[in-house]
Amino acid sequence: MFDVSVVVVNWNTRQLLRDCLDSIRANSDGYAVEIVVVDNHSSDDSVEMVRRDYPDVVLIANNSNTGFARANNQGVRAAAGRYVLLLNSDAMLTPGALRSLVALADSNPKIGMVGARLVNADGSFQASYTRVPTLVQEALILSGLGRLLRGRYYPSYGPEEDGGPRPAGYVEGACMLSPRSAYLEVGGLDEGYFMYAEDVDLCYTLAKHGWLVVYQPAARVIHLGSASSKNRKPQREADLYRSRVRFFRKHYGGAQAALLKVLIYSFTAAKMVAHRLLRWFSRGRLGRPVVGMRQLYAALKGA
Repeated sequence: MFDVSVVVVNWNTRQLLRDCLDSIRANSDGYAVEIVVVDNHSSDDSVEMVRRDYPDVVLIANNSNTGFARANNQGVRAAAGRYVLLLNSDAMLTPGALRSLVALADSNPKIGMVGARLVNADGSFQASYTRVPTLVQEALILSGLGRLLRGRYYPSYGPEEDGGPRPAGYVEGACMLSPRSAYLEVGGLDEGYFMYAEDVDLCYTLAKHGWLVVYQPAARVIHLGSASSKNRKPQREADLYRSRVRFFRKHYGGAQAALLKVLIYSFTAAKMVAHRLLRWFSRGRLGRPVVGMRQLYAALKGA
């Protein structure tokens, strides 16, 4: 019987995966820890590296990229731990992080999810725990007014607000600890999400089933961020919006999902104009690529 099964989903992040696995080995904090790696058909020899250098790791090598949610569910079903820790391949445990997560979960049998304090490579705070999504919140995010009016980490709470463990609407999916029984009770991550918002959905679903979602600032986890999707920014934007709409339709109904689509189309059109002007006036030094309307329509059509 393992105390914790750490499930790591990988797609073409071989060196980061190595760093992640080494951090788990070095920071098991005295627990009996099982590691499960689910590889989503990487082409960078990740599978060979795990087989060669980490023979004790349970390896599931998929024949296609099944998506983040389905791969994590595969890993949890294969796991044997009392708790499952979903850990991104670009995340690394630090000393005492696992103990802080497990100790908090052990302190209350109603806790269904514990999130960690995510930090950047330089140790600075990274968005870690957030309010339950609303249309107003989405409008503030899409417009950029949220960070302007409510701080740089919006919609996440900031580091100055964390005096200790506290309830959260949801915690970031880069590092989430859940009792395996609670995870399986609610069906795990919704596989209808290919990428993004599945962590929000899982936390919201756990809460609806009576479980508590809690943030643990004492558990410090380094998260590099966007390692698998850094080279697909417009598509990443489209995937993110699709997942947001799907969440709203699933939990809040068709009317709110339709209103969110209107917000996304409206603010995307404004961003396209603004960033084109920025690139033109700055001769390419400013501005960024924005998802196109055709690409956006294709993403949201089936959301």
